[in-house]
Amino acid sequence: MSPTDAFQVPEDALEEKFLASTGPGGQNVNKVATAVQLRCDVFKLGLAPAVYQRLKQLAGTRMTSEGEIVLTARTHRTQEANRAEARSRLAALIAKAHEAPRKRKKTKPSKAAKARRVDEKKGRGVVKAARAKVRVD
Repeated sequence: MSPTDAFQVPEDALEEKFLASTGPGGQNVNKVATAVQLRCDVFKLGLAPAVYQRLKQLAGTRMTSEGEIVLTARTHRTQEANRAEARSRLAALIAKAHEAPRKRKKTKPSKAAKARRVDEKKGRGVVKAARAKVRVD
């Protein structure tokens, strides 16, 4: 599942609260609660343990000790737009947690690469040795 695929979050896992917003809207922001604080109970999502651990790491400080992810959206002028943004951010976060990290393949440098490295080191040694004081014997 890629982050572009939207993860469908069950409605019973979500709780929305509308707050007074800052930002664009002029006098409207003083009168209407347009910002959205979205709380998602992670335990109601039924995630696999590995996915839960990745989600916990991705969420960082946005996840509470009770297992809720708290997202606040306040960039738009309307409740609906902020609500949609918060839900899409949550879905993207959960979708990204579903992505398993790729395993790293151990590799070794080739013999030619080792030889080049040693030759470069010897070349640098010659350059540095040439900087030394000339000894007259």
